[in-house]
Amino acid sequence: MRKVNDILKRKGNMVSTISSNLTVIEALEQMATLNIGSLVVLDNDTFIGIFTERDYSRKVILKGRHSSNTLVGEIMTTDFPSVQLKDSVEKCMQLMSLHHVRYIPVIEQGKLVGIISINDVVTETINNQLETISQLQHYIQS
Repeated sequence: MRKVNDILKRKGNMVSTISSNLTVIEALEQMATLNIGSLVVLDNDTFIGIFTERDYSRKVILKGRHSSNTLVGEIMTTDFPSVQLKDSVEKCMQLMSLHHVRYIPVIEQGKLVGIISINDVVTETINNQLETISQLQHYIQS
């Protein structure tokens, strides 16, 4: 059974972060520069949420707010379940489905060590299935 640690070994644990007291426009500029759709929000090296393009579209644009005077901390998403390195990929899928989230922070000893996305879970599941198929083919051919 694949673990969260397997995903982070494959993709790395590099996370793009921002502080909650910066403006939404600063976050959007950083996301554009990095060509990414979300930023992890850390305050004092502690995970407090994730800011996504979805947060921007639903909580700024649709509400008539302005990116230059709205803080990331005012609109970021904060209700995330977390996982640990030893947790299974299946647990990630269950949590994502149950909580309707696309990202899950990986927390070890109170510190953020990575982020798992729905894409990471799908990729890991596909890779696992391909390995199983390859092993079965090898077994049949032997």
